[in-house]
Amino acid sequence: MTGTYPHVTLNNGISMPALGLGVYQSKPEETMGAVATALNTGYRHLDTAAAYFNEAEVGEGIRQSGIDRSEIFIETKLWISDYGYDEALHGFEKSSRKLGVDTIDLLLLHQPLPAHFDKTMAAYKALETLLADGRVRAIGVSNQSPEELERLIAETDVVPAVNQIQVHPYYTQPEWRAANEKHGILTQCWSPIAGAYTYNGNEKNPFTEPTLVDLGKKYSKTPAQVMLRWHLDHGFSAIPKSVKPERIAENFDVFDFSLTADDIAAIDALNTGVSGSIDPDSITLEERGMPIPE
Repeated sequence: MTGTYPHVTLNNGISMPALGLGVYQSKPEETMGAVATALNTGYRHLDTAAAYFNEAEVGEGIRQSGIDRSEIFIETKLWISDYGYDEALHGFEKSSRKLGVDTIDLLLLHQPLPAHFDKTMAAYKALETLLADGRVRAIGVSNQSPEELERLIAETDVVPAVNQIQVHPYYTQPEWRAANEKHGILTQCWSPIAGAYTYNGNEKNPFTEPTLVDLGKKYSKTPAQVMLRWHLDHGFSAIPKSVKPERIAENFDVFDFSLTADDIAAIDALNTGVSGSIDPDSITLEERGMPIPE
């Protein structure tokens, strides 16, 4: 692998590696090894969440890697059960203790929780306090719609640094990305290589998508690598997940080529406008308010 590991500058001046390892649905017993492997491959950005129930294993993987903490950008998210001001402060303490760190580089609210947006606001104000106290270096949100972003920004003091949303070639989210850009918020992409995606009742496989396969041949890359390069060339942050060493390495080997404007437009044209995933606004405390253990 050649080329420079790209970084993005958040709206508060913090530099963040643009590509990170995600650990959503990574089993705790697999997470430690995946994190250590990723760090020793060259990754310096890790994305987890309280609701993934593997923060402790992320922390242990960091320690096992031998890479100094100061070199690693750690990102996690508070779950809706810990929304509210005091609850969010406690949620931070739980996450930092499990991760084994005093400072978290980026702390997000995991869902908008529109039915209890007062709790969302209170939790975000707790994040503002943590930022002012130096306990976190940047704060943000995840899955916030343009309308929810407008309301949050109007009623709080710190514009989110990041909005982590679903973006991949089959679901490019132009309206949500435009709302982020309007406010200087970085678009960070979960499910960046689509994975299992169903459209109109039919599964679409990005790894056999002709446009991506052809571009892969053009650059001697896999479709997954082409998709990740598409994210980077758009200026996004992407957090692909894997626990397989060979896939972790493959996903990191994307810094030695760039797509042309025509290539990017061809991938943009794959957009279906259909998420294929759960609507974030459908997530409620009543149905998904699981307690986050100490």
